[in-house]
Amino acid sequence: MSIHSLSVAAPDSLSRCRWCTGDPLYVSYHDQEWGVPSRDPLHLFEMLILEGFQAGLSWLTILRKREAFRAAFYNFDPQALAQTDAPWVMGQMQNAAIIRNRLKLQAVGINAHAWLALADPVALVWSVVDQAPRIHRYTPEDAIPTAGPEAQALSRLLKSHGFTFVGPTICQSYLQAIGCLMDHTTDCHRHAALSGD
Repeated sequence: MSIHSLSVAAPDSLSRCRWCTGDPLYVSYHDQEWGVPSRDPLHLFEMLILEGFQAGLSWLTILRKREAFRAAFYNFDPQALAQTDAPWVMGQMQNAAIIRNRLKLQAVGINAHAWLALADPVALVWSVVDQAPRIHRYTPEDAIPTAGPEAQALSRLLKSHGFTFVGPTICQSYLQAIGCLMDHTTDCHRHAALSGD
């Protein structure tokens, strides 16, 4: 199953991380994408942009608008997004299908430029976990960090390369989403498959 085209499964009786509601789209994202190690540059770039748009909102809101974002953002092609300008931002401010936030929209072009300037963006992102997934074994009662040391390191690194909307909290969610941090809790049915336990 491609992480770029999630199938929507009906809710079932499997145990999942507590943040995952019974919404079928959320269940599919949790089961098929979240925490799965990704080294696909396009997917990593897409998730970085989407995590920036998620700031202050629920992730389910972003998932519901994901296809609209893809349509508006040239399938998250950084080459195309690096060419966006003020009129493009103004046009997207009229697009009710996406999140209309001027600063976040301006950040898309900035971050596309910064991404393209990196010699190896995949290696850079994965460098904060020494190029291998960091497996955690959190229980449902544990307080999972919202901005751990890896996220703080990535935030500093990305900012040093000119990225914006990459604060530590955004980077924590990003690293979890792309599988650098495997944070499915031990009671979740995905934990064993992704941890090797």
